[in-house]
Amino acid sequence: MSLTSTVLITGCSSGFGLETARLFLDKGWQVVATMRNPRANVLPASDRLRVLALDVTDADSIRHCVEQAGPIDALVNNAGIGLLSPLEGMAMKSARDVFETNVMGTIAMTQAVMPQLRERAGVVVNITSSVTLKPLPLLSVYTGSKAAVNAFTESLALELAPFGVRARLVLPGRAPGTSFGDNARRLVEGSAHAAYAEFTQGVFAAVRDTNSPVTHAQDVAEAVWRAVTDPAAPMRIPAGADSVALSGA
Repeated sequence: MSLTSTVLITGCSSGFGLETARLFLDKGWQVVATMRNPRANVLPASDRLRVLALDVTDADSIRHCVEQAGPIDALVNNAGIGLLSPLEGMAMKSARDVFETNVMGTIAMTQAVMPQLRERAGVVVNITSSVTLKPLPLLSVYTGSKAAVNAFTESLALELAPFGVRARLVLPGRAPGTSFGDNARRLVEGSAHAAYAEFTQGVFAAVRDTNSPVTHAQDVAEAVWRAVTDPAAPMRIPAGADSVALSGA
């Protein structure tokens, strides 16, 4: 990898993706920052930056984005949605939406850029979650989606290794400074089960707690940078104080 290398990052409108795009720009890389609804003003103006529209659940959107992006040396699959809900009260459409974005979207984007990554000995980094290290309540479907991406990535790495292509995982911890909690909560408004109401409110409060170790977007960006640029980086890289602690437990 060099300063003329290009990284494509999904889900750059806020949070982990936005901070990762900023870091790669600061490091001198060419950056393709993708969003469902492109907003160029969320990132500093640069002739090394392109902001493209991308819906990872739409095959036409993926194809058009990859065509516009041109040669890619690194893919960072960050786009995803959360879901905080007791399973009993969950709409199956919500569960399918989580897997469609978090799992199938990651698989589809990876497949779309594999030919050029193979030609350029590139790298794919998939962002999952520390909930795959320690189970938490109300996250059964979300955890299942992230665990699926972990398994997918570790298997994929074996088939790509003969071509010099690396696949790595970044596992962020709880990040109350991002919009994850609020977005996840909006997904289940009106569908929560009454029997879990008190329990659910307690979990939502814990998600917002900042008194215990948490993950910051900068932690994730730095972990992604390591995954992309360090050939000796481990398969799973924890990001954030809480995730680091869990990985060493």
